[in-house]
Amino acid sequence: MSSCDEPVLGHELDMEMQKNAQDPAVRERIGKLLNEQPFAVLCTQGEGQPYGSVVAYAVSQDLKAATFATPVATWKFRLLSECNRVALVVDSRAKFPDDMMKVEAVTAIGRAVQLNSGPEFDRWADLLTARHSQLKSFVAAPSSALFRVDITQYVYVTRFQRVHQWTPESNE
Repeated sequence: MSSCDEPVLGHELDMEMQKNAQDPAVRERIGKLLNEQPFAVLCTQGEGQPYGSVVAYAVSQDLKAATFATPVATWKFRLLSECNRVALVVDSRAKFPDDMMKVEAVTAIGRAVQLNSGPEFDRWADLLTARHSQLKSFVAAPSSALFRVDITQYVYVTRFQRVHQWTPESNE
């Protein structure tokens, strides 16, 4: 079993992000980006190394959680089983290939929880397949696992270096 490291931010960056944490427009821009982009890079860690993989995802209306599915016979599933701390990275770079200053990116930081069959599984599976109808049989397959990511923090970046933080539960 590998250890899970907590991220460390510099004091200056942390202070700048805290100044932006209460901006209601940040929440709206994050939600818009998440709803426009159908795929995310799931960031996991294991054996002292980071790992990234593309996933189709869906996010709850309140932006407190996201969901994705993965085959159980994968490195990704193994890493999720060893360490539930994850990040989902979503960006708009495909819209602006010639102007990096227009690209937006958001990192959703949280903990992944594997869902077992039942009402909660059904609710999150419905959310994911409503957005990605082609995944219906994949999500239902016994060889797949459905995960919910409980998001504790968003880091939203614009203009290549302008950083904003938004915490879902503090902005109801």
